Amino acid sequence: MEISIYIGTKKYIMKNAFIAHIVTLLLLFTIAMFSFISCTKDQQNEHKGVPLIIIDTDICSSADDLFALEMLYRYEEQGKCRLLGVVVDREGEANARFADVMGTYFGHADVPIGLVRSGINEPRVWIDYANVVNTEGSGGMPMFSHTFSDYLQLPDGWKLYRYLLSVQPDHSVSIISVGFVTCLAQLLTSEADEYSPLNGVELVRKKVKCIYLQGGVFGETVEPDFNFAQGIEFSKTFFRLWPQEVDMVFSPMEVGQGIDYTPEQVIADVSWTDVHPIKQVYMQCDCNTGQRMWDPMPVINAVEGDSLFSLSERGTVQLTDSAVTIFTPLPTGNCRYQLSGDAGWNAYMLEHIRTFNKMRTTY
Repeated sequence: MEISIYIGTKKYIMKNAFIAHIVTLLLLFTIAMFSFISCTKDQQNEHKGVPLIIIDTDICSSADDLFALEMLYRYEEQGKCRLLGVVVDREGEANARFADVMGTYFGHADVPIGLVRSGINEPRVWIDYANVVNTEGSGGMPMFSHTFSDYLQLPDGWKLYRYLLSVQPDHSVSIISVGFVTCLAQLLTSEADEYSPLNGVELVRKKVKCIYLQGGVFGETVEPDFNFAQGIEFSKTFFRLWPQEVDMVFSPMEVGQGIDYTPEQVIADVSWTDVHPIKQVYMQCDCNTGQRMWDPMPVINAVEGDSLFSLSERGTVQLTDSAVTIFTPLPTGNCRYQLSGDAGWNAYMLEHIRTFNKMRTTY
């Protein structure tokens, strides 16, 4: 008796029924084991919970950093992410203080803060709002509370990265970079310490799932990227050492450029109170300087996924000495970038951001 066995599209003839039966069982067992091993590997390498986020911000220059932070606090309240830490990559205790006030005001005083040291010397400030946190309320009392009393005691940003990454599951952390990459470069060049026996590159390779960066200039325009150009040596180190196994998603300036959240809208959306750090920035400072919602774009992508965005094909990104980002298509590349939306998409994203800013704070 002949028995036909199919493996894929190929047909094999077995003349002995017993042998055919044994071969079939062995094939089924092999397929099952292969599937089990593959699934087990995927389960080990894929973080199943809500996104674990570290945000890296050059706060106290552009106002869009404030909305990026506010949205992360709100996302966490909604159970959509867990904010592990805030890295301030603009030097100065006043900048760390503003990040502290933001976390305290929105009820997330437990989120640790790290501060860059030995970073970029006097980078450009577009809107100088650092002192807004010193605003006085009724009776001459401070309007805003803060948690930390001595900002000299804050850990270096790269050191906070090492601690936070070391205690998280493998391939689980999403980093959002909406400023300079100073602390990230310092992280990548770091050596083993009390937190991990791994050097910085190995630690990132093991723990980070993806990095979402506000930066890069792609398409027909060829020009330097502002964030990368401000500290070009740090930026070159970052691009040279970032592990090719870890995904990078860039949000070019042109993506958020069409999303104009006007000062009048910002102030009106928080009409229920004056005790609000973002509202006070817009009341006390001239924010009508071409501000757009650049920084919320990588935040939304990191927390809500790719569904709200159109992304480029995969490829690699090279940074030149003049801070020009060169994208080269490559199916196995670890880099993608967001594509600009049309007027309808811009309007939708603006209303999405405004929804977060309209939420009342009851802490």
